[in-house]
Amino acid sequence: MTATATRPAQAPRSRRRKSGASRQNREMWVLMLPALVPVLLFSVGPLLYGIGLAFTDAESGRNHVTSFVGLENFGTLLADEEFWASIRIGLIWAVSVTGLQFLASLGLALLLNQNLWFRGLARVLAVVPWAMPPVVIGLMWRLVYHPDAGIVNTTFGTDINWLADFNWALPAIIVMGVWSGMPQTTVVLLAGLQGIPKELYEAGEVDGAGSWRKFWSITLPQLRPVIVTITSLDFVWNVNQFTLVYVLTQGGPGGRTRLPMLFAYEEAFRYGFFGYAATMGVTIVIVVLGLLGFYLWRQMREAS
Repeated sequence: MTATATRPAQAPRSRRRKSGASRQNREMWVLMLPALVPVLLFSVGPLLYGIGLAFTDAESGRNHVTSFVGLENFGTLLADEEFWASIRIGLIWAVSVTGLQFLASLGLALLLNQNLWFRGLARVLAVVPWAMPPVVIGLMWRLVYHPDAGIVNTTFGTDINWLADFNWALPAIIVMGVWSGMPQTTVVLLAGLQGIPKELYEAGEVDGAGSWRKFWSITLPQLRPVIVTITSLDFVWNVNQFTLVYVLTQGGPGGRTRLPMLFAYEEAFRYGFFGYAATMGVTIVIVVLGLLGFYLWRQMREAS
């Protein structure tokens, strides 16, 4: 009688692969946990709390009992003409600053991408506003727009009180917003320009393309993903802008520069209507997400 050797049973390869993948997933979540906990505590937690607060009549004061009011705050907000006026001002601010900021940053990025003397120093100087605190920027621009000794009136020989004039206050803070937001946009666009293969430009030169033709046919299409990303982020940042405008004008004159975030701040911390201010915050988020979603949908549709 001959003994036949039996091969030990082995787990199927697919099962071993799945078990290895699940172990890697567990390890990934364990490694990510220290970074996720602060995000959940300081971002997701307050966001959920603010959404819940929007459905209450929370106010300041020790004797006030907060109660659930459902959609009452949203109904009041729909009829609040001052809030929708601030939304209009905020959209003018955000669209103007984002558009002008992109155009100025693109021109500066194209310049810094050239082989110029002191290019390294120029790149460092270009990001200086990025390193300045918003409060310092606001105070500096208050001096720039000073009606008596400001550099604007001194240079152009005007006597306009830029921050108190009903016609010039909003354009004045738009210029300040463009200047303060240019560095990060310039850095991102410059990184995108440096990532474009030089072979494409060489092929364009072989085909006889000039500078403008190469810009429209090579540079802009190659930068499209970067442009969509940075303009989307800039729009969100500009809508949520608070510090710069608060330091500069505090929403004046007569509410001409009162952005939505300033309006919500006043309702919460000046008048004590926390529930109503939270409703404003939720509404602003919905409006921004709607506009941003439409913009991204248009960009993806054109790209496809």
